[in-house]
Amino acid sequence: MRVLCIGDVVGSPGRRAVASLLPGLVAERAIDLVVANGENAAGGNGLTHETARDLFAAGVHVLTGGNHTWRFKEVVQLLERDARVLRPANFPEGAPGAGFAVRTAASGAKVGVINLQGRIYMDPLPSPFVVVDELIERVQAETKVILIDFHAEATSEKRALGWHVDGRASALFGTHTHVPTADEEILPGGTAYITDLGMTGPYDSVIGMKKELVLKRFRTMRPTSFAVAKRDVRLCGAIFEIDEQTGHARSVERLRLPLE
Repeated sequence: MRVLCIGDVVGSPGRRAVASLLPGLVAERAIDLVVANGENAAGGNGLTHETARDLFAAGVHVLTGGNHTWRFKEVVQLLERDARVLRPANFPEGAPGAGFAVRTAASGAKVGVINLQGRIYMDPLPSPFVVVDELIERVQAETKVILIDFHAEATSEKRALGWHVDGRASALFGTHTHVPTADEEILPGGTAYITDLGMTGPYDSVIGMKKELVLKRFRTMRPTSFAVAKRDVRLCGAIFEIDEQTGHARSVERLRLPLE
């Protein structure tokens, strides 16, 4: 089976890229399941009912989250009512929604999706290394095909978690930094790995925001409101081919597709 995982969708340009490019990509590459990180989909920061609806309508099957998950209050209702929307599983106990889901792909196979958030240079959450062990065991009761979106800042933490789950997950892909990395590979145990999928959004920017506003912040060190950029829009992610019987990855292909 083939699964497509899409990096952080940023604002309306990112949603437009998904809507325009995803249907053709799914048909041409025989994609069985699509996962996208949607925590920046609404105005570059957060997720709303409307933006989630747009992404699902475009062909996304599961939306993952991260440190901007709670930007809008309505996301609580969204998480509680829609099992296709995830937030990091290692948020403190009592957080609304779920951090993992098991969905049925177009091939008929079940696929587990786990969402985690890192701790280095981020909020001091419970350890993703402990939580992932518990969740893999739970998901393995239903399927051997397991995808992990690790929303983290530090390359070292992402790489370490990749080694930690090698042989127990089909793929671990990083999100959050908005910069695609060129280190895709299949680890010795059969887990496909890439440090960051990159951003689906405008690259004539500073990680999706208008560069002149970000430069003003760096130059003056004063608070500055940011806004989503508009030009050089790309869809970034990776296609993972996975053996449904073993759960091991057969291949991983990094994608960077221009909108125009």
